[in-house]
Amino acid sequence: MSLACTAAAGHFDELRGAMVSVAAPVASSATKLIANKAILTGAWTQFFEHIADDGAVDLNQRTASLERQIRDNGVTYNVYADENGPQRPWSLDLFPLIVEPDSWQQIEAGVMQRMRLLEQVMADVYGPQQLLDQGLLPPALVQGHPGYLRSMHGVKPVGGIHLHIAAFDLARGPDGNWWVVGQRCQAPSGLGYLLENRLAISSQFPQAFQTMRVQRLANTYRALMDSLKQMSPAGPDSHLALLTPGPYNETYFEHAYLARYLGLTLVEGSDLIVRDERLYLKTLKGLVPVHGLLKRVDDEYLDPLELRPDSTLGVPGLLQAIRAGNVLVANAPGSAFLESPALLGFLPALSRHLLGEELKLPALPTWWCGERSAMEEALPRLRDCAIKSTYPGSPIHDSFDAVLGHSLTPREVDEWAGRIVRQSEEHTVQAYLPLSQMPTWQAAAPGTAASPAVDGRIVPRSVMLRVFAVSDGAKAWRVLPGGLARVAGSTADIASMQRGGSSADVWALARGEVDKTTLLQPHLTPASLAQRKRLVTSRAAENLFWLGRYSERTENAIRLARLTLECLNGEDQASPPLLAWLTKMAVANTLVLPGVPSAAQARRVFERSLISSLGSTDGATSVGYYLRALKMAGSTVRERLSQEHWRVIVRAEEELFARCTAHALSGDYSSLDALQVLKSTSDHMAAITGAQTDRMTRDDGWRLLSIGRHIERLGFLAGALARGLETGSVHTDGGFEAMMELFDSTITFHAQYQQSRDIAPLIDLLVLDRDNPRSLAWVAHTLRGRLAKLAGSEPDELSGLSLRVPDPAAWSLAKLSEAIASDTPAGTAADTEPGYFYALNEVLMQCMGAAFNVSEEISTTYFTHSGQTNQSVGT
Repeated sequence: MSLACTAAAGHFDELRGAMVSVAAPVASSATKLIANKAILTGAWTQFFEHIADDGAVDLNQRTASLERQIRDNGVTYNVYADENGPQRPWSLDLFPLIVEPDSWQQIEAGVMQRMRLLEQVMADVYGPQQLLDQGLLPPALVQGHPGYLRSMHGVKPVGGIHLHIAAFDLARGPDGNWWVVGQRCQAPSGLGYLLENRLAISSQFPQAFQTMRVQRLANTYRALMDSLKQMSPAGPDSHLALLTPGPYNETYFEHAYLARYLGLTLVEGSDLIVRDERLYLKTLKGLVPVHGLLKRVDDEYLDPLELRPDSTLGVPGLLQAIRAGNVLVANAPGSAFLESPALLGFLPALSRHLLGEELKLPALPTWWCGERSAMEEALPRLRDCAIKSTYPGSPIHDSFDAVLGHSLTPREVDEWAGRIVRQSEEHTVQAYLPLSQMPTWQAAAPGTAASPAVDGRIVPRSVMLRVFAVSDGAKAWRVLPGGLARVAGSTADIASMQRGGSSADVWALARGEVDKTTLLQPHLTPASLAQRKRLVTSRAAENLFWLGRYSERTENAIRLARLTLECLNGEDQASPPLLAWLTKMAVANTLVLPGVPSAAQARRVFERSLISSLGSTDGATSVGYYLRALKMAGSTVRERLSQEHWRVIVRAEEELFARCTAHALSGDYSSLDALQVLKSTSDHMAAITGAQTDRMTRDDGWRLLSIGRHIERLGFLAGALARGLETGSVHTDGGFEAMMELFDSTITFHAQYQQSRDIAPLIDLLVLDRDNPRSLAWVAHTLRGRLAKLAGSEPDELSGLSLRVPDPAAWSLAKLSEAIASDTPAGTAADTEPGYFYALNEVLMQCMGAAFNVSEEISTTYFTHSGQTNQSVGT
C-alpha cells in the first residue's frame, strides 16, 4: 500500500523543499501524504489539493490513461542497446517537477548569463583567439578537441551569432541551490519531447495546470522562429528546414514532432544539394532554395567533403555555403568543444574576463587532469567524485562512460588513478552531487500469493533538469520557461534515458499573469498562405510512393494467401488447372519459394510452406515481409501520417508477428489458424488504406502514394488474369470463381451475370468496367489521371508519363473476347480446348509492362533526378 516517500538521506527533497538529513521512517500513500499537507512546499500543497478527493485509485487511472496516450500518439525513444528493437515508448512520469518562481528566476538569470558567455567564447575561438593567446583556455581543449573545426575559423556566421539553441543540465544540491552539470551546444535534444510531455501532463491535471500559473511555452518557440527568419539571408521570407539523421536516430520522433509544430520542412542530408555555394532542397518541382537549417546532426557528419568522408547524413559542400553567407545553420558548426566537461572549470575565470561578472549559476567543481596541479588536487578526491571523459564520443581519444567513484572498489579506484596519470588529458574529474529527489507515482501492481496487491504509492526518484536557451533576435536570447526533467531509475542515481530512466514535465511557476501566446497565426495574408504550402521532398515522395506500393502488395498477398488456403481445402482442391494457377501465383508473388513442390505434386507441403512464410521476413516475401516494409516506409514519413494512421500500422505489424510466432511455437499452425490471422490483418489493412484514401492531403506526395498503389494493382491483376488464361484455370468453375474472388468482384458478378461462366462477362467486369475499382480499365484510367497531375505536368494535358499507360478507351469487348481457334481437327477430343485470346493477352502484357516502365521513369524523374537536368525554382 505505501512506501516511505521522503527523499533519501543527503538528498534535497523537492516535495518538502529541504534536505533530508536522516532517512525518515514515515510511510505515505497518496491519501496519507495529502492529509499531511503541512510537510509540503506551497506549490506541492496546491498541486495535491486538486487530487485529494480521488486519491490512489484516480492516480492509477490517470497513469493508465497517460501510458495509453503516449502509446497511441506513437511517442518513441530509440535505444541502441535494446535487444527488443530500436524503438520503445517514451517514458513519462505522472507527476511534474514543479519549480517555484524564486527558484526559476535564479535559473533563468544564470542560464542567460552563461549563454552570453558561451557566445563570446565561440566568437573569440573562431576569431582573434585571444583567450588561447592569454592562456585562459588550454589549446588542448579547443584546437585539440575533434569538435573544433579549423575550416570555420574566421567565418562570421549568418545573423552574427553562433549559438541559437543551447541546453544546460542542472541538478539541485542538498543545499537547495541549482548547479550546472553539463551543457549541450551541437544539436541539443529535448525541445520536441518536452512539448509532448506538456500536452500529456497538462491534460491529466487540467485544473492544477490552470490555477497554478504554469508558464506557457509557445511564445518562446515563436521567438526562436522569428529570430531564425530575421537573421536568415532572405529575411522574413526565408525557407527554414530541420535537418535530421533519419528514423534510426534515437530522438527521431521529436525531430518529426518539432518540425510539424514549428512549420519546418523535415529533411535528411540526401534531400539537400549545394549548387553555386547555395543550399537547395530536392523536391518534385525541382530545386527549392533553403535559407536556414535547424540541425539535429552532429557537426562531424555535416559535410563529407570537408569533415567525415564516410558520412551519409550530411550535404557535400554545406560548409562552403555557410562560409559564403548563403545559409544560416543553428547552431553554427564547430561548437562541440563547448560540451567538454573540462571546460566547466574554466568558465568562472572566463566570465570575469569577458563579462566582468561572477557566474550566477555555478557549475560543479571540475578538474581537468591535463593540468598537473588540477590532477594532483583531483586524485585524492576520486572516491567522492565522478570521472568523465574529456572528449566524450570522440573516435580519436579514449572515450568512456562517466563513472561514479563511490561505486568503485578500492582496487578499481587505484586502477582509475593509474589511467588518469598515464592519460591525464583524456580525463576530467567532477565533484559528485547527490541529485535532488522528486515524487513519482508508482501505479498499482497486481498481487500474488506471496505479495498482496498495492494500490499505488509515491516513490522518490533522483532528477536532473535540462533547461533550454533560444535566440531572440541579434545577440539576444530567452530561456524556455520549463524544460525536460530526466528521472533516474529505481536503483540508479544517474538520470539518463539510455540507462532506463524516464522523463517528467517541468512546471515553472509565474508570479503574475501567464502569457497565453500560441503559435497559431490568425491573420494570414494570401502571400503568406502561398508560402506555407508544404513542399514534397524527393525523399519523402519516394517513401510515400513505396508506402503505397507496399500497402497494395500487402493487400494482394493477404487476398492471394486467403484464396489459396480456401481453395486447397475446398470443393475443387483436386482441379489441376486451379492448382497450377495457384502455384504460379504463389511463386510469382513469392508467397512460397520456387523450390517448394507445386500444389498439384504435394498439396499439404505446399500449404505448410505458404503458412510458415506468412510471418517470415527471410526468404519468401509474404504478408509479414510486406507489412514490415510498409511500416518502415511509413516511419520515414511520420510527419505526414495522422496518429491513428500510424497507430494502426504499428498494431497490424505487431499483431501479425505475435500471432504467427505463437502459432508456430505451439506446433499446431493449421490453415484455419492462418485464415484467422489473415482476416485480422485484412481488417487492419482496410483501416490503413482508408486513412490513405480519405485522411491525407491530396498533394503530389499523396498522388505518388496513390500511383504506387495503382502500379502494383495494375501489374498484379493483369498478371493474375494472364496466368489464369495460360493455365486454363478461368475455364473451370473453381478457377472462374477464384479469379472473381481475387479481383474482389464476386458479389458484383453474380448480381449482374447470375451463374454465367462465359469469358465475355468476365472480361467485361474485370477488364472493361469503369465502375469497378479493381478492373484493369478503372486502374489504368485512374493511374493516367494521377500521373497527369504530378509536378511538371501541363494542366489539362496528359503527360508523357501518362501516355505510357495503355488507354482503356481503345479496348473493346468484342475484340478482347475473340478467341483464335486452335489447329485441332474438328470433332476430336482436343477440339474442346479453348482458343487463344490474342488481343486480351496483348492488353495484359501491355499493362504489366506499363507498371514496370512507369515505376522506373518515376524513380529517375522525381527521386534520383537522373532522368532530367535539375532546375532551380526561385532565387
